[in-house]
Amino acid sequence: MTRRCSTVTSGPSNIAYYICGGALFLTCALKVPALIRRRHDPLLRSAFMLLFAGGCIMILASREAIVTLNRASGVTNFTAPVVYAALAAYSGASLLLIIHWRPAPPEQTLRTARWCTAAYSLAVIAIFVLFWMGKTPVEQVTLFDAYYANTPYIREMIVLYLVAHGVAAIAVVAMCWRWSKDIHGSLRAGLRLLVLGYLLHVSYDASRLVAVAARWSGNNLDFLIDQVSPLFAALSAVPGSIGFTLPLVGPRVAQNVQVIGQLRQLAPLWRLLQHVPTPGAVRAVLPWWRTSPALLLTSRKTALYDAILSLTPYCDPATRDATYQEALRRGQDDVSATASGDAAMIVAALQRQRTHPAHLGDEVPASVWRSKDLIPLSLALSSTVIQDHDTRSGAPAESSRS
Repeated sequence: MTRRCSTVTSGPSNIAYYICGGALFLTCALKVPALIRRRHDPLLRSAFMLLFAGGCIMILASREAIVTLNRASGVTNFTAPVVYAALAAYSGASLLLIIHWRPAPPEQTLRTARWCTAAYSLAVIAIFVLFWMGKTPVEQVTLFDAYYANTPYIREMIVLYLVAHGVAAIAVVAMCWRWSKDIHGSLRAGLRLLVLGYLLHVSYDASRLVAVAARWSGNNLDFLIDQVSPLFAALSAVPGSIGFTLPLVGPRVAQNVQVIGQLRQLAPLWRLLQHVPTPGAVRAVLPWWRTSPALLLTSRKTALYDAILSLTPYCDPATRDATYQEALRRGQDDVSATASGDAAMIVAALQRQRTHPAHLGDEVPASVWRSKDLIPLSLALSSTVIQDHDTRSGAPAESSRS
């Protein structure tokens, strides 16, 4: 007759486990089409197995799921080998992911991956065999490891899953740490986060092994299992998830941040020139909320080049040269002074186009604009040299800042 142990401690609610597990399964499902197309990609297969095993662990970690699976199977504590096998599979998938991810000779990678796959496949099989050989008549929801620490075969099963998980975690820590010394950027940051996450995995295993060993010696440190080790597991989730994600999204995020910074720097020049007529040029309307920053930046630069080109007939090189000399006298370097001269000439050309649209200056060479980049030109609009030039020429002060 099955009896249920009344020792159940507080912990995360079932809904928290279901949300985390559901998120992992959803991510796993989104990768199915790619897995079908690239079924021979070992890195993708490892990531898929990691997500699937992680989802199983999270779903089956809730008390409700543990009891439900035990009742549905008709086998007392059947959830224990299922969760432990999923944890072993997760450990093997973690190792395989790092093995295939890190740079190494193909022969070495293939040989190491085969050994890893064989070892953790045997560990999964052994967990179920040992459970079948042992006896667990009393249902345990939170203290299974401690309660059956001295039970033949079940004891070996517990040690096996903890050692398998701990060895994989230590190996991942060692590989990620060595690899992180040779690279930089988001990949290095991600690997260092993985080191932290898997060190917490090691702490999880160590705390449980200490509690099991305490039972072997007749002592009771069960709080390490139902109170301490769940904290290590929960804390490991954040650095582990970010560690795997950051190297994938980090470069794209950094690129977008850089592009957005350039768009902000171009904002003064864009506000000045966005309404300049550009006959023959096609300006596509690109809503910022539906357009990638890179495409928006390219479109913005194209529009600015077109506007400057249309202002060329109204440009006065004398204005540019006078402002350039004034900027040098005020201590600007040559690049900044050149941008200030071009900015003053463009502001003056804009005013001339507005007041005398039909009156063009003398023939102006196409190379009248000397700045090699739009960003210094845009930043020069806020300099005191341009503001003083606007005041002397009678141009509205906000023309270079509006």
